[in-house]
Amino acid sequence: MALQVLQSSGVAFRKILSHFPEELSLAFAYGSGVYRQAGPSSNQKNAMLDFVFTVDDPFAWHSKNLKKNWNHYSFLKVLGPKFITTVQNNYGAGVYYNTLIVCDGRVKIIAMNENVILRSALDKNLRSAVTAAFLMLPESFSEEDLFIEIARLSYSGDFRMVVGEDKTKVLNIVKPNIAHFRELYGNILQENPQVVYKIQQGRLEIDKSPEGQFTQLMTLPKTLQQQINHIMDPPGKNRDVEETLLQLAHDPDCGEVVRLGLSAIVRPSSLRQSTKGIFTAGMKKSLHYSSLKLHKMWKGWLWKTS
Repeated sequence: MALQVLQSSGVAFRKILSHFPEELSLAFAYGSGVYRQAGPSSNQKNAMLDFVFTVDDPFAWHSKNLKKNWNHYSFLKVLGPKFITTVQNNYGAGVYYNTLIVCDGRVKIIAMNENVILRSALDKNLRSAVTAAFLMLPESFSEEDLFIEIARLSYSGDFRMVVGEDKTKVLNIVKPNIAHFRELYGNILQENPQVVYKIQQGRLEIDKSPEGQFTQLMTLPKTLQQQINHIMDPPGKNRDVEETLLQLAHDPDCGEVVRLGLSAIVRPSSLRQSTKGIFTAGMKKSLHYSSLKLHKMWKGWLWKTS
């Protein structure tokens, strides 16, 4: 499917895209190399750029990329595109990472095709993130509080937040990028009937009644609902998900249970994905990448205590 390059994306990013096969549904760049972050790495030059490519046919894409960028892959390349696709799809989060790639010497959407299903999924993902964050926040809070909670979602239960990541990472992401978060979530917040969004003051109020929380719980992704049901359902009772969520809506610890559910989803996936990275990146690159992360975590700790 032909890829439409967004006009707002930078020339440098589009130039990097040209090095890869064109069959992409979505391409975006993220991390400190794209958006400025606070903390010790705020002025870092030549920061690593992180890209995610979404493809309709991983086997076909890897086949072409192996011909075009053979040196990007670890030793797994000798086993061929079928094996690489199997590793990608069956282990971890369904992602295949080639790390520490030099390309032209070095989360923004660069290009997207007209895939209606994909666009709908992206929008639903944004709305689900807002709903999950609402459940873990008090009745009244600031925009910054909300955006920190949203940014924290993907790190809940991630073992790298114990070893390998700067402990202030989430705060460093949000503080310099409030305007970007506002642009991404502003319309969703204004359209939500359960929210009073005081834009000028940068404050929000949400319905924390049991009825309001039940409505929010019922709109969470099914995987998270099922995980919450697993946490709360006593052995042998086998309640249905809706009954469990109704009980949770009346529980003062509702937000903490949602957080536990998120952690239970992220933790095993992050462990498997990181283990898979040893093979997809290769031992040498994995050690190099890990040392960079540990160095960054150490700098963050020194910066925080200075």
